[in-house]
Amino acid sequence: MQQFAFIVHPLDARRDVSRKYPIAKALPISLIEWYIKQRSPLVVANVTGIRSPTGAEAQGWFIVCPLTPRQMLSLPLDFVYGKLEQCAHIAKDLGAGILGLGAFTSVVGDGGITLSKRVPGLAITTGNSYTVATAIEGTRRASELMGQTLSRSTVAIVGANGSIGATCAEILGRDAAEVRLIGRDRDRLETLAGKLRGKCAAQMTVSTDIPSSLKDADVIVTVTSAVDAVILPEHIKRGAVVCDVARPRDVSVRVSKERNDVLVIEGGVVKVPGDVKMLKPESPGEDFYFGFPPQTAYACMSETMMLALEGRYENFTLGKEVTVSQVDEISAMAAKHGFHLAGFRSFEKAVTEDAIEDIRRNAGIATPARASATPGEVSV
Repeated sequence: MQQFAFIVHPLDARRDVSRKYPIAKALPISLIEWYIKQRSPLVVANVTGIRSPTGAEAQGWFIVCPLTPRQMLSLPLDFVYGKLEQCAHIAKDLGAGILGLGAFTSVVGDGGITLSKRVPGLAITTGNSYTVATAIEGTRRASELMGQTLSRSTVAIVGANGSIGATCAEILGRDAAEVRLIGRDRDRLETLAGKLRGKCAAQMTVSTDIPSSLKDADVIVTVTSAVDAVILPEHIKRGAVVCDVARPRDVSVRVSKERNDVLVIEGGVVKVPGDVKMLKPESPGEDFYFGFPPQTAYACMSETMMLALEGRYENFTLGKEVTVSQVDEISAMAAKHGFHLAGFRSFEKAVTEDAIEDIRRNAGIATPARASATPGEVSV
């Protein structure tokens, strides 16, 4: 039996902490964050029943790092590393061969490099390779459903200076008409654009202005490390597709309330093979819930699981870089072990075919001839 562990953490202090301590709903955020800062990491779920079509099996544990994204960015880096190191030692003591870094734990600092040095003998992965793979696959499928033809589309990559954004830009740039690289550092964007012009068919442009760059974009992939939403309802073109890979999300919740003519999907929602159970260790039989339906997980979680199934207890996606070859390799591994996109979700809710049909109608887009998935494709 292969074994893994994965770090989770609260994304929203009041909402997530109040699930365990209801009184938190009435407390100021500053007090909640002060309280969780004093807490030690702990195991919050035992994950069992992961079974590959190859016959390989895996089990693992979710370990909570008691820090919010805001705290990870504002507290001294060495304090944050200390919390992550505690998580890693728990994983190692449990017998895990590989540890995945969830949400902001993969972003803070150097993307797991320091952690891997501090805890030798435990493999580390950020999960970013499979995050990229599923984001691209989901974006392509969602674009088809919204009547987009990628070869005639303008694709905007928000957060293109980051590793995930740059790789998304390179892969989507093979087929798109134009790719807009959007970020805060224009010099770095220009360097990336120069590199991609030699590899991609798409026209490459750069911008540091999100609102003006998105107003006529057909497809948006957003992968920033921002704590707060950066994409607002007024930024998005009617009929556009937006793939929000970031955690915390980049797209404002206002979009779901005010824009019924755009399709927003969350990248990296994956069906895990087997009869998967995620149970709270302190409450036998009680499911651990992190917002997704049973049998599904984030892409970063899934990368950790499939590496365990493969018996590859080695650093896989580490640091700030994700290469196209890594994306190709993890995609092949996913196919081998039976991981695939589980359907679209948007703002923690499943996106049904009826919902997409409503969005198309509101955007004035005709229903495509092929609007439902066949086996092996994304179902919605």
